[in-house]
Amino acid sequence: MSRIQHILEKAEREGSVRRLRNVADPIVAAGPSALQEAPPLPTLPPDTYAAPATPSLGRGRPVTGASLDSKLVAVVAPSAQAAEQYRALRTRILHADPGLAVNVILVTSPGRNDGKTLTAANLALTMAQDFQRRTCVVDANLRHPQLHRLFGLDDGPGLSDVLVGRATLDEVLVFNEEHQISILPAGKVEARPAELLGSTAMRRTLEALRSAFDRIVIDAPSAIPLADVGIVAPLVDTVLLVVRAGVTSRPSIQDAVTSIDDAKLLGIVLNETMAE
Repeated sequence: MSRIQHILEKAEREGSVRRLRNVADPIVAAGPSALQEAPPLPTLPPDTYAAPATPSLGRGRPVTGASLDSKLVAVVAPSAQAAEQYRALRTRILHADPGLAVNVILVTSPGRNDGKTLTAANLALTMAQDFQRRTCVVDANLRHPQLHRLFGLDDGPGLSDVLVGRATLDEVLVFNEEHQISILPAGKVEARPAELLGSTAMRRTLEALRSAFDRIVIDAPSAIPLADVGIVAPLVDTVLLVVRAGVTSRPSIQDAVTSIDDAKLLGIVLNETMAE
């Protein structure tokens, strides 16, 4: 039995992972896992993007009346069982290790359609609700961005535009006043997303976000076969891996886990959603 299979089955036996009836419901994450040591992260070529970070960053351009997707149950249906599971996930993350910093959380998955974007969005919303602290959700999926649609935002400039110097963070950040959350959309899809995510501009952007927000949740691309997650992971505090229960294969989970530094990987979230 592989170590990943052992972790998943052990979590199910102990009740730390529970399957829900509704296919859109999340599954609470297993706690910190004794996973295999990841291989060294790839070394990037010399940086070609070095846009300066924005000083004195605000919360973003205020928007009101945005039509949120119905799958954002954390605010659309806060009394639903699924919303409670997202709150439980938030609590498990913040109490997983008292000495572990969880200010910047990256959410990824082995492949597409595992539910990572929906998990990232709902998790960020629950963090904004609970702590009444400055919370930002970032769409770092520069290949297939979806986050702006969940939050009812039009296509527009975002992270990629900041990284290539077309815009500043203040210009692209959006603040949903009703739900007290800032959104950094992905922006225009670029030809070399991995190089952008590994640039000095990306590091400076995250530093600026850290200085302005208490909690940052990053919706990242899939962990395999892309290099994007391995590039961004060293810049965050912890990583959550979202898998679709009964669908994502264990070899895919194993491949994803070995692509992430074990010191960063907090745990696995089983999910039965059809969303990206």
